[in-house]
Amino acid sequence: MITYFKEILVGFWSLLAGMAVTIRYFVKPIVTVQYPREKLQMSPRYRGYPQFIIDPETHTHKCIACEMCSRICPSQLIALEGVKFPGAKQKIATKYVHEHYYCSLCGLCIEVCPTTALEYSQEYRLAGFRREDAVFDHLILLQKRQKAVGLPATPIPTEAEIAAAVAAEAAAKEAREKEAREKEAAAKAKAPKPAEGPEQGKPKEAPPEEVKE
Repeated sequence: MITYFKEILVGFWSLLAGMAVTIRYFVKPIVTVQYPREKLQMSPRYRGYPQFIIDPETHTHKCIACEMCSRICPSQLIALEGVKFPGAKQKIATKYVHEHYYCSLCGLCIEVCPTTALEYSQEYRLAGFRREDAVFDHLILLQKRQKAVGLPATPIPTEAEIAAAVAAEAAAKEAREKEAREKEAAAKAKAPKPAEGPEQGKPKEAPPEEVKE
């Protein structure tokens, strides 16, 4: 009988100790983030998926579609295409797809970019139910970020515009090659021909052999 009441007292004491801890933290300020109503503030060195940097001067990306990031990626997960439109100095990216589920976050694509067009994002909510949820189209993501900050969205070239730009570039290249050939032919025609002397064109006579006594 004494053991029975002792167990009841020990259990009641344990209950009071647990309630004391609960009440003590109940009146203290909240230290946890009320996810998903609140968003975490990530460290500046946090590595999310790579994304385009919005140039403060042009309000768009600085990618010139050099494909260096695509070539250096050890997982070969970057699909990049670009075309040079008439009047443009550099190529413009028309497709930039990143398959993040293969990404090791090595950062080589960011380090090798000659125009510093890429940076790590601060996005950490990357859960999905399909593999396609981890495939990011950077041009579409750029448009969403531009709209979020009130900037005009960078238009994505259509297939017709890309085909017209490719045809114009091919025609311009052919015209440059033709002009170079014409200049080379004109230079050869204007070049003076070497004058022929009286002895030129005749075979040289062999020196006379010495007569041995």
